[in-house]
Amino acid sequence: MKNLKETKTERREFLKASALVAGGVMMSGYSWAGVQSSVDDTIKIALIGCGDRGTGAAFQALSTKANLKLVAMADAFQDRLDNSYKLLSDKFKEKVDVPKERQFIGFDAYEKAIALADVVLLVTPPGFRPMHFEEAVKQGKHVFMEKPVAVDSPGIRKVLAAAEIAKQKKLNVVVGLQRRYQTNYREVLKRIQDGAVGDIVSGQVYWNSGGVWVKPRTANQTEMNYQMRNWYYFNWLCGDHIVEQHVHNIDIANWVKNAYPVSVQGTGSRAWRTGKDYGEIYDNHAVELTYADGSVIYSQCRHFEGTNNRVDESFQGTKGKVYLSANNSGKLWDHRGNELYNHNTKGNANPYQTEHDELFEAISRREYKFWDAERAAKSCFTSIIGRYATYSGEVIKWEDALKAENSLFPDQLSWDAKPKVLPDADGLYPVARPGKIKVI
Repeated sequence: MKNLKETKTERREFLKASALVAGGVMMSGYSWAGVQSSVDDTIKIALIGCGDRGTGAAFQALSTKANLKLVAMADAFQDRLDNSYKLLSDKFKEKVDVPKERQFIGFDAYEKAIALADVVLLVTPPGFRPMHFEEAVKQGKHVFMEKPVAVDSPGIRKVLAAAEIAKQKKLNVVVGLQRRYQTNYREVLKRIQDGAVGDIVSGQVYWNSGGVWVKPRTANQTEMNYQMRNWYYFNWLCGDHIVEQHVHNIDIANWVKNAYPVSVQGTGSRAWRTGKDYGEIYDNHAVELTYADGSVIYSQCRHFEGTNNRVDESFQGTKGKVYLSANNSGKLWDHRGNELYNHNTKGNANPYQTEHDELFEAISRREYKFWDAERAAKSCFTSIIGRYATYSGEVIKWEDALKAENSLFPDQLSWDAKPKVLPDADGLYPVARPGKIKVI
């Protein structure tokens, strides 16, 4: 049996190996260009994005069994970092070591925080994810990042390129598509992949709800500040709710099919959320995902208050049918209605916690185990193509969309810089009109 000293030495060497930057070379020893690695068996983590979801991700990371310490935090806004720091330090006194000199504010804060950690949590609005992920991989860090991982084609290409480098460096990457870590989904997918319901020929996936928060404009607020605070309603930051939210269900469609669609078509509009507070995004999307074998998955999402809510997935196979939902339901039937499997919902682990438990267990054991970035990028891209289809009214092919150069990201990042989409004299933002707009 290895003694404690040997185990700590191996842990240090694993973290050093993972910290190889793009120019580093692994030979008989380790070559690494100035990246700070842990000096004992403590895994250092940095939080990039200190809003509610970022704080939640840090809670989950610090709740794992791994020997972790939060050593750096970064956000564009001081108040969000301050609030997150208080919540985390109150809950995890011995695991939070982030003095003022390791609390970074601004658009470039992420670079400074990433440099101080072994593992980074990337939890800003998703428009920033491609450049943050690229930098984390460049610096040789293991990564947890929230979905979606990009909001447009250039962003997806950047993430896919960084994902390939992460594989070469043997960096663990977990993405917050937590249904992939949820017991009922895993158990049902095992049975689908074993052929319990035959080949999947059709399906329906839904995220219909009343919508999310709104943060009204305040006095003397610059346009950049307003859009950053109200990020859900601007595509360069959010990607529209078909990307930011409905990606969960679309990812399940791709997982069940074990494939990605070759084309997407659909329709959408602003029917309920039409005022100036809702930026430029639609409040409903309905798309058809067509796969190479000719099967079609129907996808629907909407933000209508006072209507029926539905968040689940159903699929039909040549030998039976499937039902899944985030409330731990998971059922299989044959075509005669005979029950093949009914998942026991009692005692199932929290998937948000499971994704962190498994990530940090792998890192603690010096295992290279998780390659979520590529598949997550492709499911996020499926959602992005869905937006392209609803905004344009066109049938959008995967291969054409992947080549698109339509970057939504601002040309400059500063508080007085102008985003690409601006309000008119009445405070209303331009909204895509199918048949009148080209998206790729």
